[in-house]
Amino acid sequence: MRKVSGHGDWESWCSFFLEAVEQQAIRNLSIAEDIKALYENMKTVFSDALSSKWSVNALDFVFTNPVFRNNKFTIHSGIPTASAARFARVLLEKNIIVALEEASGRRPALYSFEPLMKLVRV
Repeated sequence: MRKVSGHGDWESWCSFFLEAVEQQAIRNLSIAEDIKALYENMKTVFSDALSSKWSVNALDFVFTNPVFRNNKFTIHSGIPTASAARFARVLLEKNIIVALEEASGRRPALYSFEPLMKLVRV
């Protein structure tokens, strides 16, 4: 920036800035491709673990909400309540999701879909 203000060297600054944008775009594209591959792989994992016609709904929910409370899953996943409650237990038992906070009193448990969270953490 000193070259810009001292000598009007905008070309070097623009080149530096555009290289940074390019590197970030390449990194973001790689992450997006990894997320797509994870989604495709998890279709089979969820189907095998849940053995239900609702497995893709559960998968879509955790990809949309990788950190969620159990009540949000049972209400907003589009899965019947009893099935959604069972799914949460099965996914937790199979270490597909992890408990960040256990249920306490009226507060529902907080879960995380760590395979996706690992990809998007910076």
